[in-house]
Amino acid sequence: METMLDNLSDNEFISICVGDARLHRADLWQTHIDYEICLHTNSMCFRKKTSCVRRRYSEFVWLRHCLEQNALIIVLPKLPPRNPFFRMRNTEQVMQRMKGLQEFLESVVQTPLFLSDSRLHLFLQSDLSTAKIDACACGKTRYTVAEAIQRSSCGYISRLEDKASCDSDCESSSSSGLGLSMDTSVRGSPLPFLESSDRDQTAVQLSFRVPHPLKES
Repeated sequence: METMLDNLSDNEFISICVGDARLHRADLWQTHIDYEICLHTNSMCFRKKTSCVRRRYSEFVWLRHCLEQNALIIVLPKLPPRNPFFRMRNTEQVMQRMKGLQEFLESVVQTPLFLSDSRLHLFLQSDLSTAKIDACACGKTRYTVAEAIQRSSCGYISRLEDKASCDSDCESSSSSGLGLSMDTSVRGSPLPFLESSDRDQTAVQLSFRVPHPLKES
């Protein structure tokens, strides 16, 4: 029996890709960036085997804080550092940010303890805001975690929180010249300096095997 479980674990995989950084305009003065998280897996730990959601840097910070509360003696991976001079026009900065976010998620999903946290699954596979993720994980919503994950892409669960506030790491831009100013006509469009072929190269896809929870002492 143990051999069969070992073989099953050896065949499981989780592939995560973070890329397609996009600029969104909140109002005349503020903009923010979000990133696409694409997940493909055959692991029994995930309800959906393929999913794509968009998250911004501040939401990654929130996720790390949540996981840290349950980390016990586990050392959490670090996020890319905040950069007060983060500029949309700087291709290298954007690529390094996406690479760091992907490496963070890669390390997180390798830890069975974190995989048992509903907030992680909602973060990766639902469109809920962080406030709604907290409420759903605590059973304070009309929908379950499973429903939020399965139906989010169909528009069943709508985002009720406004996520357009400025990130504290100065990802917002204004008339001061920090960052890139864009017209509302290109709101939500891919970053202008990345052609489609370049964006494919920036999303470094990492695949790895899932550690088997039964082997933990």
